[in-house]
Amino acid sequence: MNFLYLLPVLASALLFVVAALAIVPDTKRSDLFFKGAEGAGLITFLLAIGATATLLSHGAGTSMLLGLGDFGLSARIDVISATMLCLVSFIGWIVLRYSRSYLQGDANQTVFIGWMAATLASVLMVVSSGNLFQLAAFWILTSLFLHKLLLFYPDRQAAVRAARKKFVIARVGDATMVGACMALYLSFSTTDIATIQTVAKTGDATLLVILATVLVAVSAILKSAQFPTHGWLTEVMEAPTPVSALLHAGVINAGGFLLIRFADVMLLAPGVLATLAMIGGFTALFGGAVMLTQSAVKTSLAWSTVSQMGFMIMQCGLALFPLALLHIVAHSLYKAHAFLGSGTAVDLVSKNRRPGPIAIPNGKAVLRAFVAALVIYGCVGLAFGFDGKSPQAIALGAILIFGVAYLIAQGLADDAPRALTIRTSIYALAASISYFTLQVGIDYLSGAALPKTPAPGPLEWALIVLALLSFGLVALAQSTFPLWAHHPATAGLRVHLANGLYFNAMFDRLIGGWATIKTHKTSEETTP
Repeated sequence: MNFLYLLPVLASALLFVVAALAIVPDTKRSDLFFKGAEGAGLITFLLAIGATATLLSHGAGTSMLLGLGDFGLSARIDVISATMLCLVSFIGWIVLRYSRSYLQGDANQTVFIGWMAATLASVLMVVSSGNLFQLAAFWILTSLFLHKLLLFYPDRQAAVRAARKKFVIARVGDATMVGACMALYLSFSTTDIATIQTVAKTGDATLLVILATVLVAVSAILKSAQFPTHGWLTEVMEAPTPVSALLHAGVINAGGFLLIRFADVMLLAPGVLATLAMIGGFTALFGGAVMLTQSAVKTSLAWSTVSQMGFMIMQCGLALFPLALLHIVAHSLYKAHAFLGSGTAVDLVSKNRRPGPIAIPNGKAVLRAFVAALVIYGCVGLAFGFDGKSPQAIALGAILIFGVAYLIAQGLADDAPRALTIRTSIYALAASISYFTLQVGIDYLSGAALPKTPAPGPLEWALIVLALLSFGLVALAQSTFPLWAHHPATAGLRVHLANGLYFNAMFDRLIGGWATIKTHKTSEETTP
């Protein structure tokens, strides 16, 4: 057994020790403990870097620490786990440091650090799992530990309501996860994830395998807050900001990680992937539209996460697994920074705001902007070479460039200064170059760890066209918003969107108002 492959287990064990020391009641905690917790976070990050170095020097591999047969603790180090280990440990280290000052003076600060460390340790065990038993066990533990963090302020009714709703959805997700692991074990006669992936590359789509992919997809949808189970994610703002940062930048990505981890298995069920693409695409559009109507910074960021997770699920549905992994990294780093800096964001914006004329593009300027953005994208694509790029990846790049077209439209407005026109054009060029550069980089790094995107069939082509039309129309509506914003129907639409089109309220009613009723009871029981 190569000890180096057990570095992820060692990192998790260190955080579990910190959690055990913090959760045990003791009123005499000193500042030295919190420095030790920060140090443990840093050591965990360094161990993750060591795991990456092991991958580069020894290649991918799995080592069993303890267990009986196929059941036990084993660590798998490959491109997927190494990327996630570095990402989660880095964000975890930053969040632990931030928590020390954020909760300074709070009587339960030590306990908070303990549950935070336990959650991070469980996530590390999930992303480095070498077998199905470990994956399912720590998948469940991650959710249970997160529940403790969401209820850190148990006297806040909104926090209790959101946590209870998350608890219901998470238990359903845990059940589907256990079912998926059982179906995978029965299909491939092993719990070793690497073996399952290898066999799936040349395997057949039996009925049991299809069942496993369906359960994996449902688990990912529930974990990543996809429509219509997204409501809890937008309601957990009553928890401390470090919890929001860890949740939105780390835990919420578990659904995408699960699909990426079993990419070869998921390719055996094109129908399941198509369903994921449709659900993810709709969630991305829906979350993005609602986000624009939110006035609170953290709530807007929460809806942004819903949208981004939808886009990530859509990428997996289109079999763009390397790009989905890249998306997880980019979104996590951005969202962690956004939440941890949300307290000063409003002040900075208000200080930097300068009154002045606003360049409003007309219909012709918007049309020119879309044409210019696509031309820039096409020229950069030709320079990099479209050969070898899947139609799905090319279509995804076009969708991303639709967002850049909105910036170009501001620069092409009649009243726009020349400097703005030049700057927005540079942004469009930089976005196109970045997309192709990052795509080449992640394809090179993923190598044989992730399957190549298969050639699209009739169903995939239909999804590609549908995605292009949907995202294109939404981008067009956003770009022309100043032209129709004063229409009487717009005010009503804004109100409906601000309330998420009431899908969350309908979901509450679907579960019988259980979360709300329990919240009121809790409030009454705690009233002296």
